[in-house]
Amino acid sequence: QVRLVESGGGSVQSGGSLTLSCGASGYTFGSACMGWFRQAPGMEREAVAGIYRGGGSEVYAGSAKGRFRISQDNAKKTLHLEMNHLKPEDTATYYCAAQPNCPFDYYREWWYRIVEYNYWGQGTQVTVSS
Repeated sequence: QVRLVESGGGSVQSGGSLTLSCGASGYTFGSACMGWFRQAPGMEREAVAGIYRGGGSEVYAGSAKGRFRISQDNAKKTLHLEMNHLKPEDTATYYCAAQPNCPFDYYREWWYRIVEYNYWGQGTQVTVSS
């Protein structure tokens, strides 16, 4: 019923940019909290950015702050992650995640926790070369 489909991954050189997209369906998009996570080979999955309050509020991991921007298009029910000044250490599989029943007042306390999200996409690969 709930579906999340990532796209936009690819291979870029260090310093380049990519924008990832996540098409969503099966839930009320505007009332959900959503996030981007990434997982590099041999590493644990880590939070990159979160968005809530219908897209009006954002939160970022330290590694993403200042370089990445999360946003959502409520009309198209699509989540985006704009990534600039990419580095080789950004190489990972990127996943979008959704929590349709999200208490906005508490989201910043747990946005980075994988277990808090009910739904996940299949992932899209981002490779950054030196």
